[in-house]
Amino acid sequence: MTHSILLVDDHPIVRAGCQRLLGDAGLGRVVEAEDAVSALALWRAERPDIVVLDLNLPGAGGGGMELARTLLAEDPAARILIFSMHEDPAIAARALKIGAKGYITKNHAPESLVTAVSCVLAGGIHLDHGMARELALMTHAPRPDPLDRLTQREREILGLLGRGMTAAAIAETLGVSQKTVANVGTQIKDKLGADSPRALIRIAIDAGLAG
Repeated sequence: MTHSILLVDDHPIVRAGCQRLLGDAGLGRVVEAEDAVSALALWRAERPDIVVLDLNLPGAGGGGMELARTLLAEDPAARILIFSMHEDPAIAARALKIGAKGYITKNHAPESLVTAVSCVLAGGIHLDHGMARELALMTHAPRPDPLDRLTQREREILGLLGRGMTAAAIAETLGVSQKTVANVGTQIKDKLGADSPRALIRIAIDAGLAG
């Protein structure tokens, strides 16, 4: 049986490498999307057997976590494998909680992607042993302050968002690009489990970062 695989990542080199890996492994036909909007359109048209999804996606339509929520709302049986640069187990836990069937980081060996896709296609849930152990420890450990997971730059941007500043204004204030601000904003939402900019503003205010 030939499977269809939707690969969603904004880096052409990453997509090309994954396309080659999955093709050489004979896992099926791969279609590609570079952002959430095109991914959603392709998913609706193709109804792929699995979505291999990066979390940091540019442009309109939100990041990968928001896209996963949308796909699962339309089809709770959708099989989504998160393929991310983030090694934070809290982000992996968030992805699994909303219904993803696996989580793999881009720091793993290339063949790990083939193993993960094969596992999810077979109906399983994939986590590498290290990530599974971290998640198990999290369930038994005291809950830390979620803001402790933020970097200094993330806390800074969260505080500016809490003051009502736009991405353009934050970029100008910090001397970075708007894309950088948008990517950091997505990382903050993933780490804190926030589902909208308004939720981030409330978190910043409640945490006293917006003073």
